[in-house]
Amino acid sequence: MLVRTGNDLLLLSLLAILLIVATIGFGSDTLRIVLGLPFLLFAPGYTLVAALFTRKDSLSGLERVALSFGVSIAVVPLIGFALNYTWKIGLEPVLYSTTTFIIVTSVVAWFRRRRLAKEERFIVEFPLRIPGWDGSATVWEKAISVVLAVTILGALGTFAYAVSNPKAGEQYTEFYILGANGTASGYPKVLAVGEQGNVTVGVVNREHDTVTYEVGIAIAGLEDNRVGPVTLDHDEGWEQEVGFTPNRAGGNQTVEFLLSKVGQDDIHQTLRLWIDVTE
Repeated sequence: MLVRTGNDLLLLSLLAILLIVATIGFGSDTLRIVLGLPFLLFAPGYTLVAALFTRKDSLSGLERVALSFGVSIAVVPLIGFALNYTWKIGLEPVLYSTTTFIIVTSVVAWFRRRRLAKEERFIVEFPLRIPGWDGSATVWEKAISVVLAVTILGALGTFAYAVSNPKAGEQYTEFYILGANGTASGYPKVLAVGEQGNVTVGVVNREHDTVTYEVGIAIAGLEDNRVGPVTLDHDEGWEQEVGFTPNRAGGNQTVEFLLSKVGQDDIHQTLRLWIDVTE
């Protein structure tokens, strides 16, 4: 059976619009992956190649497919480069810009095809049959065809599972303190007894989970202040100016900033400053 369609451009434009709906409206990760891969790696190149080579004898089917992938890999970064100077690089800008490119080149290809005679236009067509099952194949050849088909389907299934269930990245928490003007300098070094020193404490959650943190401040081993609890989602950050007040004089006293996770007894991270305290 020979399958043919003249609606390839319309189909790709509808898939691009469906990807926008799936991404903005439903937020389905699985649907994003299933539609997003051909959206970025094939569709932009295919519609541009279709606009440039409208005659069916301009390119062979294999050449057209190969060019579609190659041109897509070249076009999408150029779209991102243009967005960097005109709008911004983000999910929605890339989605809208690439969809616009696909629709515009599809319209150009459609108009150019309409100017040709029907027998000269490029039409997607392919035989719908299993290789080696035309009656001349032996049982052994048919068995090889079945194994090959199962292997391909298995590989595609494994790839889809790996993409839809990515391995979580490294889990950690960023913990830092900043001095004057929010920079990594200008920390309090000399204070008088009863004088408050101030720093900015920052935490960024990279744990791939929601975590509640507390920050304790100790001077020479004695707790002086405590901040929190603060609950952060993955990739969420928090900063706050905190103060500490020494109550006895002495040189080279240690100020410890102790980050802990609520529900865990151990101190998760420790940062230190050293100060001289005068009378």
